[in-house]
Amino acid sequence: MQRNPYQAYQQQSVMTMTQGEMLTKLYNEIIKQFSGAAMYMREPEPNITEINRALQKGQRILNHLRATLDHQYKISAELDAFYDYFIRQAVQANLKKDPKLIEEVIPLVTELRDAFIQADRNARKH
Repeated sequence: MQRNPYQAYQQQSVMTMTQGEMLTKLYNEIIKQFSGAAMYMREPEPNITEINRALQKGQRILNHLRATLDHQYKISAELDAFYDYFIRQAVQANLKKDPKLIEEVIPLVTELRDAFIQADRNARKH
């Protein structure tokens, strides 16, 4: 079975990522999906299907991040609380089709992503 070369490249790039790079990619995808959902909500005729798809994809990523937390570290409890809040906001935004509910989460996800990028850089220096 022949595979698409781009898909093969994508799979290979994911397989060789560091944990920091993978976290960055996941956070970027959450930001992308939540931003897209907010954009669809603000359209004159909101695209309910796309809103739902984008918010659910973001929620799946957040649930994955929650499931992979190592609870022997104190920060895991704090991250778990953040992820839970983000998921609840996404659910409420989806139910109410209120972009403000998801837009207030995007800067927080961005801050977490940026903190992980910095931590990854610091870890690589040592």
